[in-house]
Amino acid sequence: MDKFIVSARKYRPQNFNTVVGQSHITTTLKNAIKNNQLAHAFLFCGPRGVGKTTCARILAKTINCTNQTPEGEACNTCNSCVSFDAGTSMNIHELDAASNNSVDDIRSLVEQVRFAPQAGKYKVYIVDEVHMLSTSAFNAFLKTLEEPPPYAIFILATTEKHKILPTILSRCQIFDFKRITTNDTVEHLQEIVDKEAIQTDKASLQIIAQKSEGCMRDALSILDKIVSFTNGEVTYQNTLEHLNILDHDYYFKLLEALLKQDMAGGMLLYDEINRKGFEGDLVLNGFAEFIRNILVCKDARAVTLLDVVEGMQEKYVATAASVNAGYLVSALNILNEAEVNFKMARNKRLHVELVIIKLNFLQQAIEMSMGDSGLVKKKRVDGPIAIKTKPVSSIQIKQATSVSKAAEPKLYIQEKPSTDDRRPSTEVPVSNLQPVTNNYQPATSYQPLPSLGATNFTDGSSKKSVLDVLREKYGDRYSIQAVEDPIALSLENLQGYWDHYANKLKEENKHSQVNAFNTAKLVIESDTVFNVIVDSSLHQKFIEQEKTMLLDFLQRKYHNRLVTFNFIIEEGEKEEVPLHFQLNGKQKFERIAEQYPMVKELRDRLKLDIAF
Repeated sequence: MDKFIVSARKYRPQNFNTVVGQSHITTTLKNAIKNNQLAHAFLFCGPRGVGKTTCARILAKTINCTNQTPEGEACNTCNSCVSFDAGTSMNIHELDAASNNSVDDIRSLVEQVRFAPQAGKYKVYIVDEVHMLSTSAFNAFLKTLEEPPPYAIFILATTEKHKILPTILSRCQIFDFKRITTNDTVEHLQEIVDKEAIQTDKASLQIIAQKSEGCMRDALSILDKIVSFTNGEVTYQNTLEHLNILDHDYYFKLLEALLKQDMAGGMLLYDEINRKGFEGDLVLNGFAEFIRNILVCKDARAVTLLDVVEGMQEKYVATAASVNAGYLVSALNILNEAEVNFKMARNKRLHVELVIIKLNFLQQAIEMSMGDSGLVKKKRVDGPIAIKTKPVSSIQIKQATSVSKAAEPKLYIQEKPSTDDRRPSTEVPVSNLQPVTNNYQPATSYQPLPSLGATNFTDGSSKKSVLDVLREKYGDRYSIQAVEDPIALSLENLQGYWDHYANKLKEENKHSQVNAFNTAKLVIESDTVFNVIVDSSLHQKFIEQEKTMLLDFLQRKYHNRLVTFNFIIEEGEKEEVPLHFQLNGKQKFERIAEQYPMVKELRDRLKLDIAF
């Protein structure tokens, strides 16, 4: 029995024309060979399994061919080509940088470069996975890579171009390989199954090409597995079963149930999918891709973006015509969020079922948000929201001429006081009251109303005083009374108020403040200012903590908002500190040694080290 060779090796391209999906690179290399414009160093970079190493071998084989074709291809008949195909050529050296990435390996390679080829024009060095070289190995390779002998050509291959040093990149001619398209992969697979006499259909080959994601080596490996699994007969159903892929028919059925708001049908369909072994994240991802394809088909110009099995395009286009675009976009958002949060969910099944429930009622939610002219815009909630206010009509004032200006009483509107007489009160002169409007005006721009004095308000045929009108209007919320005359400060009543406030603090268990209040001395400086003399800054801080409440208390007692006080710190007499408390340890020892010399002699004889 012949030894089995996997398709990826058996059908590896032997010339540039058989390389799949990289025509932009093969054409450049063939033209460079024909025009004798070969660079001394190449860098082939791109995804896995797209032909980097294959192109490097074909290039090495072609430039040493002694009988090249007019198109720049190897003849495959000369001694050089035959020895290359047999793996016995001495002009081609391959180095796996993944396992030979040290400085010594590169030095050994550089040593080999010094020897000219025995036969052929060039010695070609192919370094695969070059990004695995260490920084020291890269640096040891720089000089040889920049100025190699005329017969030496280096071909570096990598899947991670960003890991290569810029000094290496600048010395190479870079070729970027791209992923192989689905159509190119299907055509190549069709050629292989025809040669191997494998029974298959195009739909199964398309599924394999989509699963490979542009990697030809993966596509050939998948084909080999399915052929072994199906005993040489590849069909659409057994391909889906082997690759663990959900059929699009399930997604069509699920979408139909959701649009009909058949929640039970959608849940039963998911249960059937789950019992077949498909995980929830696979269902979410597949259904999101399905919704994306439906959304793409809403516009005829974008149908070319549809990457599905042949024969399914018509079904997608027909379904897209019957589904609202708003539903598709909202469903994509829900599925995307659910897929992101799937890993954090403890109950995976319930997480997917909640998504199905949301999608089931999504159409109903969209219909409820529809107006007569289309969709209603969402209300803005993040920006500033205007506060609705009710304007208060301004007070009609009639100036009285019979009362002199000096006799006008001053009125204040004051909030009704609470049981705590130390709480700051809010008194607003009536002359400063303004009607409330919806238009905000800066505080510096308003004009106060003229003093009301003994003005009378016109209320039909009767006349009322300002005090009576205000009490009728605001008596339930404010205590309205005439301003009393201010009382001058005196030490006797000030000390009484001071002690009264200290007793309030004692009831609140503020003992530190009470002590500061009791030790403080009060001195009258003027009718509105007095000094508080304390013996330390600590007592000053304790009193300052109560300053706001204390001033409000005193100002209400004296009917004068100008009452205030200042602090004076009067330090007490300093106590005389004994001398032995002023000396440090060393000074104390020297003083003792001066009085008692034997202590010093004892320290010297015993060689004591005293820690001061």
